[in-house]
Amino acid sequence: MDNKDKELLQEITGIQNAEFTGAYNIRKDGKGIERKITENVNIITKKDVSGIDIYVKENTKYEFIHIPVIITESGLNDVVYNDFYIGENANVTIIAGCGIHNNHHKDSQHDGIHRFFLEKGARVKYIEKHYGEGEGTGKRILNPVTEVYLKNDATMEMDSVQIKGVDSTVRVTKGVLEENSNFIVSEKILTHGNQFAKTAFEVELNGENTSTKVTSRSVATENSKQEFSSKVIGNSKCFGHVECDAIIKDNAKIIAIPEIIANNVEANLIHEAAIGKIAGEQLIKLMTLGLTEKEAEEAIINGFLK
Repeated sequence: MDNKDKELLQEITGIQNAEFTGAYNIRKDGKGIERKITENVNIITKKDVSGIDIYVKENTKYEFIHIPVIITESGLNDVVYNDFYIGENANVTIIAGCGIHNNHHKDSQHDGIHRFFLEKGARVKYIEKHYGEGEGTGKRILNPVTEVYLKNDATMEMDSVQIKGVDSTVRVTKGVLEENSNFIVSEKILTHGNQFAKTAFEVELNGENTSTKVTSRSVATENSKQEFSSKVIGNSKCFGHVECDAIIKDNAKIIAIPEIIANNVEANLIHEAAIGKIAGEQLIKLMTLGLTEKEAEEAIINGFLK
């Protein structure tokens, strides 16, 4: 890896100089380039399609697993299929995401299809960050698909961030929950220029006492466009809460499409959506402290997306 590779990895993982600890698999320009396994985490290359299978032993506690992807080749269309098998009562943090550096005129694209299978009592914290950069006219395109299957008493927390440089993205997240399981999703998106971002959530609450909470915070500026849709299906005694909160500026457009379906009298489902501009009193307050209007707007947006 060269310095640019390491800089991209740092942007999406927070790790300096690619000095990862624990299990990891690094993918660059469509190929795996580095890998490490541990006593409790095994990573195996798929034979039928491009991708890996990650196996976490039961009762594994507090291990970190990094599976970052970087793309520096303009014109590349990379598709990867990764499956995660999390053993009973395991508790791990998985850090993924993709960074694209494109300095040329051809589009660069990464489609990551991730499936998570959590056994009884398992717990996963999944962190995914998407980032794009480069001076070329070619687009930086990211289309992540995440499927989550939770058995009894399992918990999945998903933290997804897209803050800079991605020209087009379609993000699909699906969940199927069994008894007493819990799926928590937090999403943050910032678009500008002519960028486009679409998010689609669909969660089936099948078992008794299942729950899901989805929180989406987004900012659309200039001529960018965003779409947010969510579908929560309550098939039992369950709880679901979806919150979409967005700030719109300039000539941007935002569409929010909620859908909640109760197939059981004890399904408690809530959807909240709010789209609006930055409040004038917020700007005035910060400007009285010495900030320019632009600096005040940036401070409000940064705080909103924290």
